[in-house]
Amino acid sequence: MPFDIIQWIVKIPVLLFAITIHEYAHGKAALWLGDPTAKNMGRLSFNPVCHIDILGAICLFLFNFGWAKPVPVDIRYFKNTRRDVIIMSLAGPLANIAIAFLAGVLIRIFVFPLEVYLQALLWLILLNIGLGLFNLLPLPPLDGSHVLENILPPAAAQKYRDVGRYGPFILIGIVMLDNFAHTGIISRILIGPMFYLAHLFAGDNLFRLLPLLRH
Repeated sequence: MPFDIIQWIVKIPVLLFAITIHEYAHGKAALWLGDPTAKNMGRLSFNPVCHIDILGAICLFLFNFGWAKPVPVDIRYFKNTRRDVIIMSLAGPLANIAIAFLAGVLIRIFVFPLEVYLQALLWLILLNIGLGLFNLLPLPPLDGSHVLENILPPAAAQKYRDVGRYGPFILIGIVMLDNFAHTGIISRILIGPMFYLAHLFAGDNLFRLLPLLRH
């Protein structure tokens, strides 16, 4: 696809916004559950600089799947550790899905004929759903791994943590294989649910507007 400077001018702020909302939601949920660590360390912020993980941002920028710098959490503050870790872990992906839903509503009812506006809405819905679903994969260090770890029985959870130390390398390997060897691993897992949700939120207008991202 040819380089489109306008498209990237729109896409970069949307990426930063998606990352920021994701991490802010983690920190806010942790605070609500009694843990002030993120707030005390300045991570309960809408400043994207506070949340950017360089490698995760590069993957998100290039491949539309990525991650941010994990919000610091001290689980000793949680009253019910397993339950509260699950709630805190789900908060980030669910915040992205909520933003995508709002963007979808705008695509449904307010298709203003301005290309920059429409591109912004399309990137808002697609990148937020992509970020949310990607982070739900049960592979460390993604949020889904913390959910799975705290659902498993203690013995199985410990084995999962032991294997999890290799998670970041496996994750990077999958992303690289998917994009350079065209194995389609991530695509097979996420693209279908991603476009299903996007269509559910935005309706048929989604497909009418998608060509804006392909020229």
